[in-house]
Amino acid sequence: MKEFLVGLLFLVAVFVFGVIGILLWPILFLLTFFLRIVVIFFLLLFSIWLLGKLIVLVWESLNKKA
Repeated sequence: MKEFLVGLLFLVAVFVFGVIGILLWPILFLLTFFLRIVVIFFLLLFSIWLLGKLIVLVWESLNKKA
């Protein structure tokens, strides 16, 4: 009897987590969309900073030789 209750409890838990996952799907979808925008924004900022760093490095290198 104990094994039956454990199996039933497991199936109920899987069902509950499945329902929660289905209900949270729109929120997770929106979060991934906004997370993608945030990651692209930070990569853009990082690339601009890296470009500026490279320009300053080349500029200082050219000024030292001249």
